[in-house]
Amino acid sequence: MHGTESPSDWIQRWTHLVPAGGAVLDVACGAGRHMRWFSRHGHPVTGVDRAPAAVAAVAGLGEAVQADIENGPWPFGGRMFAGVVVTNYLWRPLMPTLLESVAPGGVLIYETFTSGNETVGKPSRPDFLLQPGELLRACDTLRVVAFEDGFLEEPSRFVQRIAAVRPAPGQALPRYRLSAAPS
Repeated sequence: MHGTESPSDWIQRWTHLVPAGGAVLDVACGAGRHMRWFSRHGHPVTGVDRAPAAVAAVAGLGEAVQADIENGPWPFGGRMFAGVVVTNYLWRPLMPTLLESVAPGGVLIYETFTSGNETVGKPSRPDFLLQPGELLRACDTLRVVAFEDGFLEEPSRFVQRIAAVRPAPGQALPRYRLSAAPS
């Protein structure tokens, strides 16, 4: 099942941007690798997935919600999170909702496949592959701290990934560290 591997290096690198003790939402959480990661770092966690097996796998970690977020209503209407985490998942119509779910002072940490991936494996359908710079453009209302668009090995894949913060109103410009102390 998706989500049994180690936490994404990208997620680990930018965890320090999530305000201490802030609630984290893991979208398309799979078996909960990122929910486990954030829980170990002192964050209350919520995971959403459409697969009953995924929701069962994360049931003891925090709030576990089974929902078809592509065809049904967003189960977190009006709620905001200190961290919204998405990996290996793309549903373009959901992007505005994900951005609205990032609380002031909170962060979106997103990593998924991009065009070029069709040359090395799956996913290969354009519906599931970001176009060059697409994730960066989608996050234009947030303060982008880091963005990458390129090729990774082991396993071979093309990805875009972003760490972007929603500034808190009236807050002086924070200093976002570009690397965290080892955890």
